[in-house]
Amino acid sequence: MKPARSLVLSLVTALVATLGAAWVALPAFAAGATAGFVKTADWGSGWEGKYTITNGGGSTINGWSLAFDLPAGTTLGSYWDALLSSAGQRHTFTNRSWNGSIAPGASVSFGFLASGSGSPSGCQLNGAPCGGGTPPTTPPPTTPPPTTPPPTTPPPTNPPPTGGLPKHLLTGYWHNFDNPAVELRLRDVPADYDLVAVAFAEATATPGALTFGIDPGLSAALGGYTDADFTADVRTLHDRGKRVILSVGGEAGRVTVNDAASATVFADTAAALIARYGFDGIDIDLENGLNPTYMAQALRALRAKVGAGLIIAMAPQTIDMQSPPGGYFKLALDIKDILTVVNTQYYNSGAMLGCDQNAAYAQGTVNFIVALACIQLEAGLRPDQVGLGLPAGPGAAGGGIVAPSVVNAALDCLARGTNCGSFRPPRTYPGIRGAMTWSVNWDVSNGNGFARAVAPHLDTLP
Repeated sequence: MKPARSLVLSLVTALVATLGAAWVALPAFAAGATAGFVKTADWGSGWEGKYTITNGGGSTINGWSLAFDLPAGTTLGSYWDALLSSAGQRHTFTNRSWNGSIAPGASVSFGFLASGSGSPSGCQLNGAPCGGGTPPTTPPPTTPPPTTPPPTTPPPTNPPPTGGLPKHLLTGYWHNFDNPAVELRLRDVPADYDLVAVAFAEATATPGALTFGIDPGLSAALGGYTDADFTADVRTLHDRGKRVILSVGGEAGRVTVNDAASATVFADTAAALIARYGFDGIDIDLENGLNPTYMAQALRALRAKVGAGLIIAMAPQTIDMQSPPGGYFKLALDIKDILTVVNTQYYNSGAMLGCDQNAAYAQGTVNFIVALACIQLEAGLRPDQVGLGLPAGPGAAGGGIVAPSVVNAALDCLARGTNCGSFRPPRTYPGIRGAMTWSVNWDVSNGNGFARAVAPHLDTLP
C-alpha cells in the first residue's frame, strides 16, 4: 500500500494531466514534523506551557514557526527559546538563531507563561496542523499551588531550585582569604544579602577534585576562626533565612573538568563539601576556561546526589557571555532546566557590543549593563536566571565600578523600561533576578553603600 502522501501526490499528478495547464495548489505542510503541547505547571490563576517540535521526516527542517490561539481572558507572559509576535489572541513563535535547524529524529522545545485558565487551540506548525488537533494538556500537579502565586514569575519548566530565595535577590561574595578589604566572619555578613557565595573552593592534584577549609591567613586576621566556627556560621545564616553556596574558581582558580572521570570526581567532592559544611549549592566562577560538556555532566551528577534543592549559580566574565554562545554561555543554556542564576561580571572588560550588535558600549554605564544583559535575555535564558554583577566600590575591581544608583537604573530599565540610557532593550523583563557584587568584604570596606542602596530597590521591582 502506498503511504498517504504518495496517494495524494499521485491523485494530483492525474488531476494536472486531466486539466492541462490548470494549477492545483496543495496545502502547505511540514513533512513529518509534529508539535506537542503540555502544561508543565498550573497554579489556578495561570500556568506554564511547553511545545516540543519533533522532526519525524527524513530531511532537516531549517526554520520553524508555530502559531496558536488563546481564548479571551488568557494572556501570555514571559517566554523562552523562541521569538514571539502576536495579533490579538493569535500568537506565533519562531525559532531563535541557534535552534531553527532540526535534524531527522531530533526535537526542540520552547516555553511560556500564561495568565488565565484557557489552553492553546488551532495549533499550526509551518502553516500545517501540528499533528494532534487541539494540543493535549497534562493535569495540574497534585501538590497544591501556593496560596499567593508570584504575579509575574510562576514556576518555570523543570523549575530550578529556589532554596528559599526571594524573587529578586542580592548576591554577595565572602572572602575566605586575607586581602586589603575588611575581614569578616561569615556570621557578620550584613543582612541585606540574600545569597552569600563563599570564595573559593580550591583544586587538588586530582583533576576535578575540590577542597575547602578556612584560610589560615583569614583565621589569623580574625584572631582565630576555625572550620567549626564557619560551619556554625552557615547554620546562623540559615536561621536568618539566608542561603550560602560554595564558589569554585576565581581569578586564580585552576579546577579542571575536561572528561567524564573528572566530572564524576567534581560531583563527588562537591557533594561531600556541601554535606560537611551545610552549603546550599555551588557557584561556577572559573575565569580560566571550562569545558561546557563535562561541566554540565558534573553539575547534573551533583544535583542527582544532593537533590532538587541544589542552588546552581554562575559568575562568568563579560566576554564569556557574548553571542553566539560559547563555553560559559553554552553551559548555561545546556543546564537551563536546573540553573538558578547567572551573575555576569559587568566589569574589568572594556567596551563591548550589546544585543543590538550595532555599537560598542563603554563599561561603567547603564547602557553597558543593559545592552549586555539583553544578550542573555534574548538568547535563551529566562529573566529569573539573569543577575547583574558589579563591583562594590573602590578597590573591588580595576574597571567598571559604578555608583549603586547606576545598578538600580539598569534594573529599572530591564524590569520596567524606565531610567534607561540611550539604549533601550526590545522588551521589558519584570522577572529579572537581581544583582550580585564583588564583594561583601569590599562593600563593608566602603561603608555598605552597595547593599544598602540596591537591596531595598530590588524589593520595589515588579
